[in-house]
Amino acid sequence: MKVYTTDKIRNVVLLGHGGAGKTTLAEAFAYLGGLTSRMGKVEDGNTVSDFGKEEQKRQFSISTSMIPIEWEDCKINVLDTPGYFDFIGEVEEAVCAADAAVIVISGKAGIEVGTLKAWEICEKYNLPRMIYVSDMDQDNASYREIVEDLTTSYGKKIAPFHFPIREDGKFVGYVNVVSETGNRWQGKEVVECEIPDYSQSYLEQYRETLMEAVAETSEDMMERYFSGETFSDMEIRSALRTNVMDCSIVPVCMGSSITCQGAYTLLDDIIKYLPSPENRTIAGISVKNNEIFEADYDFSKAKSALIFKTIVDPFIGKYSLIKVCSGVLKTDDLLYNRDKDTEEKIGKLYLLQGSKPIEVSELHAGDIGALAKLSKARTGDSLSTKANPIQFTKPDISTPYTYMRYKVANKAEIDKAAQALQKLSHEDQTLKVVNDSENGQMLLYAIGDMQLEVVKSRLLNDYKVQIDLSEPKVAYKETIRKKSDVEAKYKKQSGGHGQYGHVKMRFEPLGDLDQSYAFEQEVVGGAVPKNYFPAVEKGMQEAVLKGPLAAYPVVGVKGILYDGSYHPVDSSEMAFKKATTMAFKDGFLKADPILLEPIANLKVTVPDSYTGDIMGDLNKRRGRVLGMNPIAGGKQIIEADIPISALTGYCTVLRSITGGQGSYEYEFVRYEQAPSDIQAAEVEARKSKLTESDED
Repeated sequence: MKVYTTDKIRNVVLLGHGGAGKTTLAEAFAYLGGLTSRMGKVEDGNTVSDFGKEEQKRQFSISTSMIPIEWEDCKINVLDTPGYFDFIGEVEEAVCAADAAVIVISGKAGIEVGTLKAWEICEKYNLPRMIYVSDMDQDNASYREIVEDLTTSYGKKIAPFHFPIREDGKFVGYVNVVSETGNRWQGKEVVECEIPDYSQSYLEQYRETLMEAVAETSEDMMERYFSGETFSDMEIRSALRTNVMDCSIVPVCMGSSITCQGAYTLLDDIIKYLPSPENRTIAGISVKNNEIFEADYDFSKAKSALIFKTIVDPFIGKYSLIKVCSGVLKTDDLLYNRDKDTEEKIGKLYLLQGSKPIEVSELHAGDIGALAKLSKARTGDSLSTKANPIQFTKPDISTPYTYMRYKVANKAEIDKAAQALQKLSHEDQTLKVVNDSENGQMLLYAIGDMQLEVVKSRLLNDYKVQIDLSEPKVAYKETIRKKSDVEAKYKKQSGGHGQYGHVKMRFEPLGDLDQSYAFEQEVVGGAVPKNYFPAVEKGMQEAVLKGPLAAYPVVGVKGILYDGSYHPVDSSEMAFKKATTMAFKDGFLKADPILLEPIANLKVTVPDSYTGDIMGDLNKRRGRVLGMNPIAGGKQIIEADIPISALTGYCTVLRSITGGQGSYEYEFVRYEQAPSDIQAAEVEARKSKLTESDED
């Protein structure tokens, strides 16, 4: 593939609901662009972009893939993203590299939750966008209804550029609203045809919308519009490009990707109306002088790039996907990684066509490419020259809140599993591995349950490591509410020196649940020699690790040693430590022990219509609703305090209640006393743990 300059590049991300037809559209682009000699199908597992084994098995996209298409002396870098909500991190990475978006809507299914989310993402990043209605060859596809729904939701921004021509229920052509012409497919050719009479009213309606948008681009155009002048095709297209780039107009196109009808026209419109990188801006910080570096995809400025995605695959190797922010990268350039403070020779430059690396000699500002085997580089790292180090903002990736406990089936493969998970987490920024040492468990965090299932399957198929997923243990803790006064004597005689330790202790609430324990001594008269005080504290320190109630860690207990006795020969540090452990267990159970459960502050964002259902569900989960805050887009943020144990599986429940429109976040805030039924159940379930030396 030849080298393209910044003005000849279009970076376009495909967004939309799962199953809307993004991958099929990308496949049509690849076919029309000459990358393939025949179109693959998602159900056959032979598309360019869904090259992963898991994607082929499950028949939906899991990771973002790139397909560069050469079209009309330009290059369109197509980023095909997953539609399934669990893989939102992949979408967020792709959007960071894109300069425009095509939102794909199924003509059969209409506007879905994924459509709304795609629009919200474009609004967040101020991305110019087009809408492509797919499946127009299907009998039950309704383009007019989708346009009406879009107009209801987003107003005058929605501007149909085309609408379908049907004969005997079949999709045979389209009307071009801009040029006011009819077009018909004859084999692979498009020929001009008469506009059917029944389409005239729609043409007038859609044309009027376009002309209003054109008129609003300047005062001169507005005056001409009101005086009844007609605009030339060149004026219309120029004004529409301006409007599309500033997001005041969103063109709506349509077609059938599976038959390539409409995909050809869409490629033309991407070149005509969507911005090249030179029309976009990006800035970083120049580390040397701490000033803003306006890279702005200018080829004449110092070299800089941002790693927006990492691919770590046991079959195709490691690739760092980059967008060149300024300058021109060339083979064997030496680049400085500001985040890792390392300098590496980049070797060869690649374009990735799905899983296929294509070698290129250089990448101009605004282009997207890949670097192989950068050992220390990670997603979000900034690359530049050491003489002019630049730091760019890292991609804003969603925080994972769904988690499961995982165990490696074969204990001999624990290290192998850890290394494989590390590689997967480098590839997927929403995957987190957490060692919960306090509760003796390893936790795997992700956006949702499907993502966790995919990780488990990839570990088995790609890395030959089996893990088992289960519900995580809740991080309960134990404390006391009353005071107790106990004594304990550890005495053992087995020939020769014996063991003797005797303590009298009081236990009481410390009043600070952030501390495990506090130890004090009030011994007078040398009843217990000072040199045994550290042994007593050591005994208490070990005892709080595994409480006497249900073998959970103890917090907020004060132990006071006030008396005891010793033997001049048989007493030892070990004996006093044992005596303290015995005293702690006895004193703890006599001081009204309780179980504490972790409480989180939860924020649920949902459309207004679901607030009642959400609050009802939170009440069932022992949540306490603290308030509601309205936000833009007809949504509410419901804030509640809720036990963390009640959040297991909440992601799936929330999606079910809201049809996928709800999102949530939470953070731990404090511990509270668990209800008596929860405490009784835990105490019963944990009986065996009290006698075990180590928890599994």
